Amino acid sequence: MTGAVDEFVTTLAPEVRAPGVRRRDVVLVTGPWLAGSTSVARLLADRRPDVEFVEADELGPGEVPVAVVFVASAAAPLTRSDCAVLDLAAAHTDVVICALTKVDAHRNWSEVLAADRETLAAHAPRYARVPWVAVAAAPDLGAPRCEDLLTELDAALSDDTVSRRNRLRAWEFRLQSTADQYDIAADGAGREARVEALRTERAEALRGVRVGRSERAVALRSQIQQARVQLSYFARNRCTSVRTELQEDAGAVNRRGLPEYLAYVERRIGTVVNEVDTGITEHLTDLAAELGLPADPGATPMASQPGVGPPPLKSRRLETRLTVLVGAGFGLGIALTLSRLFADLAPGLTALGAVVCLLLGAAVAVWMVNTRSLLHDRAVLDRWIGERTAGLRAALDQTVATRVLAAEMSMTSALSQQAEADQVRVAEQVRTIDAELRAHEAAGAQARAARDAAAPTLGAALAAVRAELGDPDPGSEHNGRSVTEDAEAGTEAVAGHGSESD
Repeated sequence: MTGAVDEFVTTLAPEVRAPGVRRRDVVLVTGPWLAGSTSVARLLADRRPDVEFVEADELGPGEVPVAVVFVASAAAPLTRSDCAVLDLAAAHTDVVICALTKVDAHRNWSEVLAADRETLAAHAPRYARVPWVAVAAAPDLGAPRCEDLLTELDAALSDDTVSRRNRLRAWEFRLQSTADQYDIAADGAGREARVEALRTERAEALRGVRVGRSERAVALRSQIQQARVQLSYFARNRCTSVRTELQEDAGAVNRRGLPEYLAYVERRIGTVVNEVDTGITEHLTDLAAELGLPADPGATPMASQPGVGPPPLKSRRLETRLTVLVGAGFGLGIALTLSRLFADLAPGLTALGAVVCLLLGAAVAVWMVNTRSLLHDRAVLDRWIGERTAGLRAALDQTVATRVLAAEMSMTSALSQQAEADQVRVAEQVRTIDAELRAHEAAGAQARAARDAAAPTLGAALAAVRAELGDPDPGSEHNGRSVTEDAEAGTEAVAGHGSESD
């Protein structure tokens, strides 16, 4: 009988392999969680010891039963997940008997039974002719009730066409699964998701290059402007501080310490130049590191120190003459005043007093001349220091501008090279993505072509098998839902079924 069915279907769809299932001479008792399938299985095993009754977890991989007893509870109507449990259990078996349990505890069980019958018939046309019986496997009062179930089961198992119908049902599942596989491959849900992900990745890669180039250019301009302002302020601040320091030192210098002071001024100015040069180098190096660009702080040399000559301390002849004249007059006045004082106090020492007074007047005149000369030199030094630091400030401003401009040009060039490298990298990435997109497009076209080529054969074979099975409406099997889809929807419910009791 099985061989005849296989030959019949293979003639219609030679490219479809025969169902790889092994038929066990057992009756599967299954149902939703807490429906009471374990109690029903035990009761049937006690009443029919000649028939082997098993539950879902007792079937090995690839094993299918001869008949299926689907147990539903009278506590509530069936749901879609409950129907999926039956789809999975009866995928390869045509003989199905539905048993409504716990009718002893629920007075409205007849209404639940009618609702379950309608639910199953609407779920799949093949279940419209499935018999329904009421069962009380483990009642609280009275004897168990399963005679109607045994009668239906005996009638189903004694039918001579059971083996053929079960084989046809297995073939129907195989044909429907094959058709579903063609549809899945043609629709390409996973492929479409991958294609969408690739398109998004491609757009993001191109956008990342554009945005990254713009962001880096804006960041470079902003950082360069900040560096120019900060370095200019730093240079001017150092010039101001060294000018104040040198002017304070100039107020305490004497004529003998003047050469040493001039050398000290040159050293301090050289120190400021080196400090500013080092500050520019460090700042530009840190800026390049922050932007991720190679730094070349020594590309532009430091400007030389400003060429301001020594202070004009010697060219003051007229002022010196005037100072000598004023000092001499002041000293002569002091000498005359003191001489009169000595003449009044000691008339005998008039000559000696005159000499002493002349010496004191001369000393005062010399002191006055030297003091005025020293104050003049300090004033000249103060002006000279102002000119020296002003020239230093101008030179440092020029150096800052030149160094920052050179750094900007260098970093802009490096930024352009980096953008070009990113463009090359993204171009390679886009080429890889485009190649994969073309491969997915070709695969989708091949899958659709294969489905279109196999659809007539599979449709004819399915129609013939369902006609042999006598399904009420072969064109609307499962209301447009495949057997595979229903079976997968019930996998979780069957996995959690276990061996529950009533």
